Amino acid sequence: MDRFKFLSEKYILTAMALVLLLCGILWEYIPSGGIRFLLLTSGILIFLLAARWDRRQKKRQSDFANEICDTVDALMNGCDPENYQPYEDSQVSKVQGKLLQYYDRMQEGKRQSEQDKQMIQELVSDISHQVKTPIANIRMFTDILQKHPLSDEKRTEFLATMTAQINKLDFLMQSLIKMSRLETGTFTLHMEECSLYNTIAQAVNGVWARADQKRIRIDVDCSSHETVKHDAKWTSEAVGNILDNAVKYTPEGGSISIRVRPWQFYTRVDITDTGIGIAAGHYNDVFQRFYRAQEAAAEEGVGLGLYLARGIITRQKGYISVKSKVGEGTTFSVFLLR
Repeated sequence: MDRFKFLSEKYILTAMALVLLLCGILWEYIPSGGIRFLLLTSGILIFLLAARWDRRQKKRQSDFANEICDTVDALMNGCDPENYQPYEDSQVSKVQGKLLQYYDRMQEGKRQSEQDKQMIQELVSDISHQVKTPIANIRMFTDILQKHPLSDEKRTEFLATMTAQINKLDFLMQSLIKMSRLETGTFTLHMEECSLYNTIAQAVNGVWARADQKRIRIDVDCSSHETVKHDAKWTSEAVGNILDNAVKYTPEGGSISIRVRPWQFYTRVDITDTGIGIAAGHYNDVFQRFYRAQEAAAEEGVGLGLYLARGIITRQKGYISVKSKVGEGTTFSVFLLR
């Protein structure tokens, strides 16, 4: 309303000024002295009104700038933005509204930056913890081999232990590289309609030797004609990580079954083992980075396999679920979008 009032005042003054200008041009043709006096008085009045209007304009501009500056100062000092929610349709309210939107985005960016910083700190701490033990073992055995005379049998045993620790470090580094590529989005998915049977076969080949050493039977129920749109390399990596856990936590003489069933929107891959099982309260935990359950601490691993598996499947618009009974076994279900 104030804006329209200003506009009406401006237009009235302009119209009156134009009338007086016209009268000034025709001054010589105005015979009456009274009319001339009236025009002169009107001109002085319009001049005074224009000066007053100009002062009011400057004051409103100054008030507008002061209100905006006060809002910015308050937001910079951490004042509650709720105190500056616009309740009227005015220029000040509109600018305040935009400032609040910008403030909200800046705060969100700040929160995201703090979360990223915390995540990096946790990641560095986790990596340091994972690397510390194998490096300490390698240093210790190297020192023993250099400073103490040992039999050939003992030397071979120590070298084998050192090789195992080096392999663990290499596995950790490779897993961290994959995790980094996954989180930063630097890996590329090549989605194409191809054989799911071949993808699962590739994953099984990666764990077959370790399963055979523990006399674990692996059964696959999947049609050789079953196809689904997926990235064969990364999907094989995800299924292989689940199978690796299954072999690792299934006692000798156990079994692992892989069952593939097409659904309306997804193709479901159930990977069931007869292992130690997972407590229901830890279903979500097993997918967290570097998570190792207490009962699994005795087994080799760094706690990245299931984390990577879920990340890979999720980025293909699929998902993974888990059901388990402690002491009886676990089923991981991978759902791939058809």
